[in-house]
Amino acid sequence: MIRLEGVEKTYRTRRGDLVHALAETSLTVGANEFVTLVGPSGCGKSTLLKLVAGLVPPTRGRIHVRDQPVEEPFPDVGFVFQQPVLLPWRTVMDNVLFSIEMLGLEPRQYRKPAGDLLELTGLAGFETKYPRELSGGMQQRVAICRALLPDPSLLLMDEPFGALDAMTREEMSLELLRIWEERRKTILFVTHSIPEAILLADRVVVMSSRPGRIARVITVNLPRPRTMDLEFDPRFKAHSDEVRGLIFSRRKERT
Repeated sequence: MIRLEGVEKTYRTRRGDLVHALAETSLTVGANEFVTLVGPSGCGKSTLLKLVAGLVPPTRGRIHVRDQPVEEPFPDVGFVFQQPVLLPWRTVMDNVLFSIEMLGLEPRQYRKPAGDLLELTGLAGFETKYPRELSGGMQQRVAICRALLPDPSLLLMDEPFGALDAMTREEMSLELLRIWEERRKTILFVTHSIPEAILLADRVVVMSSRPGRIARVITVNLPRPRTMDLEFDPRFKAHSDEVRGLIFSRRKERT
């Protein structure tokens, strides 16, 4: 599904400083696989998502999605950000349909599948509400519905639950797992939370400090479907200790 080969990314800041954001990154993500990216701030996690989406070009290396080279943004991808970025003057239904309008399609033909997604995410009955009338978790559900409505094969998620409180964050993680179990998209998910990375993923990609490199790819050997009770499983703790050890040992090496 996704293949990165020797990908590097450098850029200049507004002050003219050269930043080496990503170095020698190679990764393959299979169809319908759930992969999380975790690592210290500034290690290139978000940059990697932008590269896969075709929003920025690599300085070096090659990126393929579905065996096609990524040279510009492409339609078969949904993006969910840390902030839901809903249009405040549009209702929940119209915010969900916005992704269809951006593709130049007829929104009226997608009202039924949009309604199905809202029902799937527990938002049935909120179609005519406005963003200001929703909680943070509900707004993020709307953003997920908007990303899923065009039925992309690939979903890129950049810390989508990072601004939520702890309880809502856990609830949204379980909600996303339920959606993934039903819809089976390929998901690349950036997070700073080690427990969240393990709970969600088939594999966890641990990245090192800038310039970002893949320190290790860890296969999560935990049964599905998953619940929060898995955090008490010794295997969960072993995965967590491994990820934490990789991140903090490399921080010490740099100090």
